[in-house]
Amino acid sequence: MKKRVYLIVVVLALGCLFAPVLVSAPGDSLRHKPADFSDADRSKKVMTTSAAVDAMFKDYMESRHMPGLVYGIVLDGELLYSGQFGFANLEAQIPADVKSLFRIASMSKSFTALAILQLRDAGKLSLDDPASKYLPEMKKLKYLTTDAPEITIRHLLTHGAGFPEDNPWGDRQLADSDAELMQLVADGISFSNVPGVAYEYSNLGFALLGQIVQKVSGMEFQHYTTEHIFKPLGMHATVWEYEKAPEAHLALGYQWIDDAYQNIPLEHHGSFGAMGGLITSIEDFANYMALHLSAWPPRSDDDTGPLKRSSLREMHHPWRFAALMDQYRFPNGRECAAVRAYAYGLSWTRDCDGKVYIGHSGGLPGFGSNWTIMPEYGLGVMSFDNRTYGGTSTMNLAVLDTIVTLAGLEPRTLPTSDILEKRKNALVKILPEWKGAETSGLFAENFFMDNRLQDVVKRTQELYDEAGAIHHVGPMVPMNQLRGTFTLEGEKKNILVFFTLTPEKEPLIQQVRMRAVEKKAE
Repeated sequence: MKKRVYLIVVVLALGCLFAPVLVSAPGDSLRHKPADFSDADRSKKVMTTSAAVDAMFKDYMESRHMPGLVYGIVLDGELLYSGQFGFANLEAQIPADVKSLFRIASMSKSFTALAILQLRDAGKLSLDDPASKYLPEMKKLKYLTTDAPEITIRHLLTHGAGFPEDNPWGDRQLADSDAELMQLVADGISFSNVPGVAYEYSNLGFALLGQIVQKVSGMEFQHYTTEHIFKPLGMHATVWEYEKAPEAHLALGYQWIDDAYQNIPLEHHGSFGAMGGLITSIEDFANYMALHLSAWPPRSDDDTGPLKRSSLREMHHPWRFAALMDQYRFPNGRECAAVRAYAYGLSWTRDCDGKVYIGHSGGLPGFGSNWTIMPEYGLGVMSFDNRTYGGTSTMNLAVLDTIVTLAGLEPRTLPTSDILEKRKNALVKILPEWKGAETSGLFAENFFMDNRLQDVVKRTQELYDEAGAIHHVGPMVPMNQLRGTFTLEGEKKNILVFFTLTPEKEPLIQQVRMRAVEKKAE
């Protein structure tokens, strides 16, 4: 099914006469060019993976004794395809489908973080405000050391407040009232770390963020998120309180004990709902995933979402280091070291191939879930199940890996900025003799302070001799708007040229590095 939703230096110049290099005013040469996909058939190629992905989820669901499982694949702001297996409600034999409303547990945390950033963007709070500014009960907290900093909103957003990991305990506090939560704080909290020194997952921290949303907005947390997040995104079926969900669509939770399913009664929404109580469907959550994917790449077109694209990207940033996984093994057996960090209500992972994964898992008595996006690929997967801590994080990684491989997906390609292309062409004209380089206006003031001209000329000529006759200048491969590489293709070897420009209004070449590289086999 388909549903539209929101979404250094050289080149061929043998025999060339030197001509002065003119440096013009930047104008359009500094106009930003956003990265984009080069494959026009991305959607069709990803659609061909549906049968393989369907089989993967079906096998996973059956092997884990999940009563029901639903999933969705989002590409470029569209719920491209989805699948469903088993039952949302075993007693009533209601099949699970993309409209079924599952409790997504800690996947809820990013909604709380998004609400905080909305209030920040509106000038109503600062992320570096002490949390006690809004929750006076926190003023009396006794920290582990006398030099401990006061807990800030940013500490809470990144699991850096010094609270102990509290998954088993926190899961059972979902229905606590606001008064009970704040009494817990007033009575005193035990710390495992000093604030700001370590990552440690804390449901309590996000429950407190929910209280801050209420205090700053003057609205009940449920009401604020409904009006400012769900409605603008068209998430009309999404609720916090299970009694507000239509019985025909509400997924019930189960655990597998003694080779049988046992129903786990649903908890009401309470003060800990902000950490893990949201109830939503594949159809609704696809809109939310599309919002996050729409933040990439940075660009200059209209910004009309419920949170600015820049703030969404801030949510995705790896703010607090969590783990270095030097022997990480992907589900398909591929070993690839990875680093993990926590963003704002989101987990961030980068593997040895440079692929970035952003999302969050969820687990509660009766439920398991995960959503993961690959921003540079415009791709995401979500999956919900109704078995205690069913967990689909590993499966979602396997699915993304499968889709990228089978569809042959490539990340966005950054176009070469006009200024990079201009500087490259000017550089090529003066090689290999570097004729008139010092008076060309092409180089920044530091260049010939750092590099004697005679040394640069000597090294360049040595490289040309090693490469042989240069027969082609390759395209610019940008690293960003102001630096990149290109290749001079020689008869015997190639010369890889790197250069980087200054931050001046008219960017000039501040550094050039060149080295010989072997030619690739035909």
